[in-house]
Amino acid sequence: MQKFDEIRPYYDTEINKAIRKVLHHPMLKSLMNFSFPDVDDEVWKEQLLKTYSIRDFQCNFIYQSVQKVLEKSSEGLSTSGFEHLEPNTSYLFISNHRDILLDTTLLNATLFEHDLVMTASAIGDNLVKQPFLHVLAKLNRNFLVQRGLGPREMLQSSKILSEYISQLLQHENRSVWIAQREGRTKDGNDATNPGVLKMIGMASDEANLMDYFKKLKIVPVSISYEYDPTDALKMPQLLAEANNEVYVKQENEDFMTILSGALGQKKRIFIHIGKVLDTEIDTIVAENDNGNKQIQALAQAIDDSILSSYKLWPTNYIAYDILHKTDKYSNQYTEDEKAIFVRRLEKRIDASNPIAFQGILAMYANPVVNKLKYTHELKD
Repeated sequence: MQKFDEIRPYYDTEINKAIRKVLHHPMLKSLMNFSFPDVDDEVWKEQLLKTYSIRDFQCNFIYQSVQKVLEKSSEGLSTSGFEHLEPNTSYLFISNHRDILLDTTLLNATLFEHDLVMTASAIGDNLVKQPFLHVLAKLNRNFLVQRGLGPREMLQSSKILSEYISQLLQHENRSVWIAQREGRTKDGNDATNPGVLKMIGMASDEANLMDYFKKLKIVPVSISYEYDPTDALKMPQLLAEANNEVYVKQENEDFMTILSGALGQKKRIFIHIGKVLDTEIDTIVAENDNGNKQIQALAQAIDDSILSSYKLWPTNYIAYDILHKTDKYSNQYTEDEKAIFVRRLEKRIDASNPIAFQGILAMYANPVVNKLKYTHELKD
């Protein structure tokens, strides 16, 4: 077995065979009927049978699925910063993480539209336990992050993952997307886990790890949704943590979250691409001679970029004002927007449970608090 076989996506030579394996799966039929509502099943099946590369699969099928998701469950996607990226160049996109599949899928759709290198994207293997989802992930150029391992196995797995990321970026000219920390942000606080950077750095053969990070061309990505379609689904875990309880996922919970993220109402969506961290890394090296401090400083530089460019929506300001019993940001929203937001929350959670109500408000309000720390755009 080759070193990366357990985690890598399909090679193009394997694509057609994998498609044939799932061609008659009911979940593929559902996906295609959603994406191509006016096309007979035999037509898309015939087109799939002529597909022999990941790029063809993504451009001819997944891109259309994304357009349908945006059309049916959003008021549009806006972006900025893509003009800073060079064609035919690979980047390491480190992103805040709100939705299991959409974050990276929307990024790739926009990279495709700008004729830029699309990403191979990290996904937890716990999210693709169902055989169909596992095949779909590999067809869509996802590579697996192995979860739930013991310490020794985790170390070995992290090393292989790091080497694979290096292989993609440095030898295959393939961009990589990875979340700034394990799991989606459930409380609205986006923060880079230095452990993710340490894992990425395990493949370095540079004398100074920061030189390696410069080679990888790290680009922070900030994504924000006006409405989080999975907000209510995040509450049971937050409530368990508030009660110091261990949270155990329900069977099929991740799959239901993926569906809710794709089909639930998001209103407006915004993606900002930061600039490559280059001079920032030079500054980090000049100011810190300790390796751990350099990693912490790099995590902070990623956070600074993500938080300062995070798009705040009326929902964020409304939640902040309700939570803090103020009208500080009342000029950022209308009374109608506030009434709709409150009504939506009351439908989605038990408003009589103060911990749940405070928790879901904080999920929307915390980006305002965090942005205040990192920018002077918002005045008291």
